[in-house]
Amino acid sequence: MTAVDGISVEREGHVATIWLDRPDRGNGFISAMQIELHRQLAELDQDEDIRAIVVTGRGRHFSTGADLEPGGANFAFGDEQTRAARAMMGTRPRPWEMRTPIIGALNGSAVGLGLTFALQWDIRIVNESAKYGFVFARRGLIPEQNSLWLLPRLVGAATALELLLTGRLFRGAEAKELGLATHALPAEQVLPTALEMATEIATQCAPTAVGVTKQLVYQMLRETDREAAFHREWEIFRWMGRQADSGEGVAAFLEKRAPDFSLEKHVEVPMADGSDETRRAATWTVQR
Repeated sequence: MTAVDGISVEREGHVATIWLDRPDRGNGFISAMQIELHRQLAELDQDEDIRAIVVTGRGRHFSTGADLEPGGANFAFGDEQTRAARAMMGTRPRPWEMRTPIIGALNGSAVGLGLTFALQWDIRIVNESAKYGFVFARRGLIPEQNSLWLLPRLVGAATALELLLTGRLFRGAEAKELGLATHALPAEQVLPTALEMATEIATQCAPTAVGVTKQLVYQMLRETDREAAFHREWEIFRWMGRQADSGEGVAAFLEKRAPDFSLEKHVEVPMADGSDETRRAATWTVQR
């Protein structure tokens, strides 16, 4: 592997691993590294052969956050830099809109940007003894990368406020207790566990089912109408039950063999809108 702008990628089967690859700088982010990370995520998501992505760090750290230059040049945006940054953020692919599961294998410490980037991904596995933190207030900044929207939804408003307002560091074991990670493990087990999970998703689960499930979970986070959510879920479940992968999943289970799913990640799925018309049709079908 050759790193490009601090990012390298390797593929094995249906799983891709993205490495934050600036170990001499603690995998600290520069602008080019951010752009390359998101470019690779978008490219891998569009590759129908890749069914799961793992992101990890080269060396001792996962990421020490933004690579701070003397005088805080990373944050002191002039007018021209601000315009460029706005354009980049407007076009940057959103991980939560991708159909491919993204697993963060946080092998070492992650603070600031190194943690808020990982917060955007779907599953996080952390090093139980490494340090993590949303240290922005201690740098005279506010948290970024959509973390103010997501963190309270993951850990609750009170806990989110404590972590954000104090900017304190906490160990990986506490990150799991708080709900920031699903597993907190010894350092040497973090990446193998993430790859094992990614391989299980890639080989045992239908790509369409995984991708649509991920898409719907993030949509439901902003859905305030429970009845609309109920009918949207039901309509798509019904549609997927008529597809070939549903029959194959049942057959593989009964025959005790590995499934051979044929649908791709990006199959277009009818997204029921939860309107009154949709609800009436669903109710009529259930009663019938």
